Amino acid sequence: MSALLAGALVVVLAFAVALGVTARLLRPGSRWSVLDLPNDRSLHEQPTPRGGGLGIMSGLVAAIALQAWLLEVPTTLAAALGATAVVGIVSFVDDRGHVPAAARLLVQTVAAAIALRMGELVPSTLALPGVTLSLGVVAGAALALLYLVWMTNLYNFMDGMDGFAGGMTVAGFATLGALGLAAGQVPFAVVALAVAAAAAGFLVFNVPPARIFMGDVGSSALGILAGVMTLWAARDGIAPLWVGVLVFSPFVVDATVTLIARALAGERVWEAHRTHCYQRLVRAGWGHRRTVRVEWMLMAACAVSAVLATRLSATGQAVLLVAWAIAYTGAVFAVRRLAR
Repeated sequence: MSALLAGALVVVLAFAVALGVTARLLRPGSRWSVLDLPNDRSLHEQPTPRGGGLGIMSGLVAAIALQAWLLEVPTTLAAALGATAVVGIVSFVDDRGHVPAAARLLVQTVAAAIALRMGELVPSTLALPGVTLSLGVVAGAALALLYLVWMTNLYNFMDGMDGFAGGMTVAGFATLGALGLAAGQVPFAVVALAVAAAAAGFLVFNVPPARIFMGDVGSSALGILAGVMTLWAARDGIAPLWVGVLVFSPFVVDATVTLIARALAGERVWEAHRTHCYQRLVRAGWGHRRTVRVEWMLMAACAVSAVLATRLSATGQAVLLVAWAIAYTGAVFAVRRLAR
């Protein structure tokens, strides 16, 4: 069996299992999902089950098991799965009860450290358009650890609108898969595409109006996985880290700008709120459907830009980065003006 055919089977299995498990979670009386009740800081108006991330994780586990049988499981993937499992378990407990924020942060930090150490993902350099910065061991480890922990949390912060986190997962990991195939890195590509396929199985039930939410068990686990995969891509020459960040920039920019704004305003940044750009648009009258469609178009534009970036000269990459910086700055100000 060829590697591409085996990879295709892995991806199809990820979708099928995620679809089936998520459908099972929707059944009345399911012990694995809990109702998310609307409150003054949420965007939904009807009690909705959450825990759909279990469907995504189930699809991914099944896919990786098949990949291990048909292809191979790189050491980096094993490290990524270990970190994802640790974060996912704690997040599952938090979905069903409560885990203090400090405890969750500690677990996330330990999981990130495990992934960096076992996966040999600590960067020694940081490639930017036209320049490569040299990092010492300490600086590289510190930056990578901060990056993974932030990706874990920002993904969770951005999981607050129908079809949003699921759509970002499909678009983001599918783009990483395409970059992996273009670079001839089949094991990496299969993993990324399997994550995208599993998310697509969940997304069937999460498009507006959502019948189930992802929950922390999905968003936090996918966040650290996105961080690990982008570091993996940078290490193996698939795409520099800034390209990986560009892929997930619809989440990265919104979450980072909002966190900084809230911190400067003296707010408790760890508490739930409704001031992300996507939340402002929904509350301004756009609703879930219109807002998520615009966000999906933004994700598609980032995906195309990321693939294009790997084919551009250093000057072209710099121009692309500046263009996106200008576009995001304008978008943030436009959203805030609209929200007023």
